[in-house]
Amino acid sequence: MRVLHVFKTYMPETYGGIERVINSIAGSTAALGVESTVLSLGRQTDTAGNVDGHRVLTGKRDIEFASTGFSRDFIRLLRREAAEHDLINYHFPWPFMDFSHFAARINTKYVVTYHSDIIRQRNLLKLYRPLMRRFLREADRLIATSENYVSTSPTLKEYADKVEIIPPGIEDVANGDPDSDLIETWRGRFPRSFFLYTGVLRYYKGLSFLVDAALAVDVDILIVGAGPEEARLRALASAKGADNVHFLGRLDEADKYALLSLCDGFVFPSHLRSEAYGMSLVEAAMMSKPMICCEIGTGTSFINVNEETGLVVPPESSADIANAINRLSRSPEEASRFGRMARRRYEELLTADRMGRVYKALYQNVLNSEDRRQIISQ
Repeated sequence: MRVLHVFKTYMPETYGGIERVINSIAGSTAALGVESTVLSLGRQTDTAGNVDGHRVLTGKRDIEFASTGFSRDFIRLLRREAAEHDLINYHFPWPFMDFSHFAARINTKYVVTYHSDIIRQRNLLKLYRPLMRRFLREADRLIATSENYVSTSPTLKEYADKVEIIPPGIEDVANGDPDSDLIETWRGRFPRSFFLYTGVLRYYKGLSFLVDAALAVDVDILIVGAGPEEARLRALASAKGADNVHFLGRLDEADKYALLSLCDGFVFPSHLRSEAYGMSLVEAAMMSKPMICCEIGTGTSFINVNEETGLVVPPESSADIANAINRLSRSPEEASRFGRMARRRYEELLTADRMGRVYKALYQNVLNSEDRRQIISQ
């Protein structure tokens, strides 16, 4: 089975949440006989490469407007690649992708992994909505990432008869041999208790509220990642005198997991629905860490269940974030219990193996049938 994944960006140029999900789907289905290609935009056109064992192809990005990349070469590449694959897995949202699908007159069956509603570009959404509805209506399946998101998405509710729920998962690395020297290096650098955030520093991540919360807690706050908000957040922390907030920039996987193993808890303060899931939370659950996130009606509170795997607080509330950090830092037994339950939730719902099996079953079902039979959760 050959599957073509399509999204506006991909590794190695970008490492966002959707890119990580695509990478995990490709990796977890490979062992089940699925050969994946990822088609995206990049700095050059028709450039084929290899990322983690699967083929990656890019069309040259000519311009970008309203977070949407455009390319004169992409339609040609999509038409060519669609003809050579059994199934297309589009990753929504990317309006130019919808346009390209129809412009290329694609006949290949397709499914759409629906990562997020369009949140920020509401005025442009009015113009795009007719094309979007046609694209989603003609898809063989829509794949949502959590029950929470389905229940709060007005768009997904229109297509409830063909929505499947497959939570993104990651490969388990928690039981590997830790790099003891690396862990000791980080322990020496941050000997105090600390809570950790990892991810891209974007406008919807709620990190300004975390900086404010840091003023009312007695632990360090470590922020791992880079992005468009980094300079503003550094300036904010400096202006407020939040000396316990440490910006570490982008780190490699070994350093990130070393810090995850050492932290007392993981905090993920995203406050807008643009944060549709939260792969960083999955990593924290895998590492048996108690979590703190905000209730925004998306996958964040599917991964982190309030009072079971951690604490879920109201969005945009520095006081509630601070109270949650203080509660976990002052109650190590409770924090440890949340961490154990987080690991159990990961093992039951959030492994790459489970995700790969369910995706493979869905792909096979679409290819074998003309109807929209439901996939029984595996």
